[in-house]
Amino acid sequence: MTTIYHNPRCSKSRQCLTILEERKEDLEIIKYLETPLSEEKLTEIINLLAIKPIDLVRKNETIWKQEFKNKDITDSALIKIMCEYPKLIERPIVIKNNKAIIGRPPEKVIDIL
Repeated sequence: MTTIYHNPRCSKSRQCLTILEERKEDLEIIKYLETPLSEEKLTEIINLLAIKPIDLVRKNETIWKQEFKNKDITDSALIKIMCEYPKLIERPIVIKNNKAIIGRPPEKVIDIL
């Protein structure tokens, strides 16, 4: 099973989903803006990605610039912020066999298939 944390309004996310569908992956599609992630799940994903929480933040989003930019925020606080404002989570995220990748560019997803 391959899981994609997907935002249908994002062109990169749609392109990544198309790649997965073309490769006939058995997919679980999670529209994370409609079904927000728990702090535990987001922490698990960050650990699978082997990144720091700040590396998963979309820093060009208005909410980030207005509310959080240039503030000293702990990792656990960042995770809470991303759960509260899921639009801040970089996308798409694809997970397969306990490996995760951010699909930017979308072709990068092929690395874990």
